[in-house]
Amino acid sequence: MGIIKKLAGFVFDIIETVVLALAIFVIIYLFLFQPHQVKGASMEHSFYDGEYILTDKVSYRLHFPKRGDVVIFKAPRNPDLDYIKRIIALPGEKVKIENGKVFINGSQLKENYLSDDIVISGGLYLPKGKEVEIPENSLFVLGDNRSHSSDSREWGPISTGDIVGRAFLRYWPPKQIGILPKAQY
Repeated sequence: MGIIKKLAGFVFDIIETVVLALAIFVIIYLFLFQPHQVKGASMEHSFYDGEYILTDKVSYRLHFPKRGDVVIFKAPRNPDLDYIKRIIALPGEKVKIENGKVFINGSQLKENYLSDDIVISGGLYLPKGKEVEIPENSLFVLGDNRSHSSDSREWGPISTGDIVGRAFLRYWPPKQIGILPKAQY
């Protein structure tokens, strides 16, 4: 009888540990951090297809998103998909694409994460030469690989309510592990 009692206690301890670990994982996943895989080439040379990043789901509850942040959000045309793009313009700002460059409130945006020879074209929502004001609770986002990105130039600003979180850590591939650098303006 003693061995069965000890074995039952051991099994119960294992089950208790597994349930506790799963509960902690679910809380972290739902409220704090979420893994995402980069799919496609829209963020090259900053992120490549197949890389894995960790998304911070807390910081935007404490402060408003900033220009240059890389965000994960629900795709405007298919909310079952998550997109990854960079915030370019904030609510109330006016954005325009002219001479192959992005202008915010009439000043050219200096984007240190892009090579100097990048030429930016307009899209359906923001054709070249047109200036658009970003509405309240919205953000204008672009992929870093401007010639191969479906972004706000095509479908307009995203709602801040559609943001899943901010990309903050790359954990795959192993040679690229690290905290993501913040864009400098």
